Amino acid sequence: MKNVFIFVLIMLMTVGQSMAQGVSFEAKVSKRNLGLNERLRVDFIMNENGDDFTPPRFSGFRVVGGPNQSISNSWVNGKRSFSKTYTYFLTPTQKGALTIAQATIDIDGETYKTTPVKITVTEAVEVPRDPNSPEYLIDDNLHLVAEISNARPYLNEAITVIYKLYFRNPLRISDARAVENPQFADFWSHNIDIPQLKVENSTYKGEPYSVVVWRKSVLYPQKKGKLTLEPLSLSLVIDLPSNRRDFFGNRILQQSSRTVTAGKRTINVKPLPEKGKPANFFGAVGKFNFDALINKNSLKATESFEIKLKVTGNGNLKLFNLPELVLPNTLEVFEPEHAENVKTTLSGMQGNIEDKYTVVPRFQGKYPIAPVSFSYFDPKKEEYFTLRSSENIVDVYGGPLANNSNDNTTTIAAKQILANKDESFRFIKLKPNLEPIFKKEFWNSKLFYALLTSPIFLLIVFIFLLQRNQRIAGDVEGSRLREANRLSKKYLGEAKKNLKNKTLFYDALERALYNYLKARLKIKADEFSKDKIAEILAIKKLEAEEIQSFIALLENCEVARYSLATDNKMQQDFDQVLSVISNIDKKL
Repeated sequence: MKNVFIFVLIMLMTVGQSMAQGVSFEAKVSKRNLGLNERLRVDFIMNENGDDFTPPRFSGFRVVGGPNQSISNSWVNGKRSFSKTYTYFLTPTQKGALTIAQATIDIDGETYKTTPVKITVTEAVEVPRDPNSPEYLIDDNLHLVAEISNARPYLNEAITVIYKLYFRNPLRISDARAVENPQFADFWSHNIDIPQLKVENSTYKGEPYSVVVWRKSVLYPQKKGKLTLEPLSLSLVIDLPSNRRDFFGNRILQQSSRTVTAGKRTINVKPLPEKGKPANFFGAVGKFNFDALINKNSLKATESFEIKLKVTGNGNLKLFNLPELVLPNTLEVFEPEHAENVKTTLSGMQGNIEDKYTVVPRFQGKYPIAPVSFSYFDPKKEEYFTLRSSENIVDVYGGPLANNSNDNTTTIAAKQILANKDESFRFIKLKPNLEPIFKKEFWNSKLFYALLTSPIFLLIVFIFLLQRNQRIAGDVEGSRLREANRLSKKYLGEAKKNLKNKTLFYDALERALYNYLKARLKIKADEFSKDKIAEILAIKKLEAEEIQSFIALLENCEVARYSLATDNKMQQDFDQVLSVISNIDKKL
């Protein structure tokens, strides 16, 4: 019995080995030596059906087609013949000795691997072109082109880059996707949205083609000299006719995969001319209009007015600063609110930007608002232009005089509120209120005494309102502090909303800190030096560490706007501002 068991075990091992030896899995290549511009076909062939096929990484190659799968299963003279093939088409990305690594497959619970294949890639070679071959048809009838509006722009002048895919019969594009999108380094860039790709009729090198506009981009160069535009690469699935025909005589279409590229393009950026450059030029390039708008020319000392510096036109609107507003020291000026209404089209940025200043006068008088100048460079005319606003006079009344010699205030009349006494549309009562014929005498009635005392009551109310309005009219400082406190809270909220935008975040955070100083510590705008701020905080008996922390926050806001900052860093700075302000409030 023991001998029988050993015999059966040996037979099973022999059959298993013979079956294992009968399984083959190998890699075959179309050639072992090829030029850099040629293609390589790789077939992974097995004689038994398997699962979990894993191809190699194809290091040094780019897959341009596949995997294509084919199966052959036949019986000849009672013997079964099976073959399964995975096919890839590769193009080399470098020269030298390359290797097609091992592929793996699972067959009947066993893992099989191919033998690595050595490939030698040389310089590009001249390939004979067959007009009827798929390679020739694709190369001759398919083009990806980058069209640039201006290859020699000025610094900060808008240029457009349009990527177009040209093709013609007999080719048809059945699928397309971007493999590599260009990264526009050293450019401010904006992609124009294309809702849907459309095939249109056009011409290429004087011949009729079909064209698809794949991408539109607007670029503003930020450096002078030669700048490189990285290429756009598309992976395409192309339908083209084969040499075979169907039952009706029509050519059978075959599919081919191809990666096309627009190639690198070079832009030569010219610097802005130094000749004729105004001293107040801040980098505006385009064609613009400029104005300084004042919403009030006459107001009380307790009121505020707004001055709006506004630039409108076509150019790099988001890439330059507006001129600063300079006003007399007797006018309290708050940090400006920046607003943008800009859209980007193929012709560049269009719209307007503005800085809105809130101004609170301290004293009565007539204040001249000096003209503000704005300079820009017109790249079409290649010339600088300077625009100036008109001079304005703001008349402030009802407050103290600037020399404090007279503390006169004008009496403000109380506004009378007139109630609508129109009773034309009163409804008709169905049940009237009838009164007796004999009425009580008006003398000594409640109505008599009410009317008798009402003038005294109205006089008291009038005096109270008059005194209140006079106090408000003279409270210039209180009005200024209330306005500062409002702006401080506003900019803190604005900073929180812009935690994802570094520039806007630190700009709003800095404004919030300065307006907090105005509102809480009664520091005026003309006292905004770090030494003066530290001195006033020390007088308020704040500790040196707290003073240093506040000054460090101000410096950080100035530096961080132009340096790298993560979302975590901006959140930490925001929390620190809240903590510092809270600590100062507790000690004041």
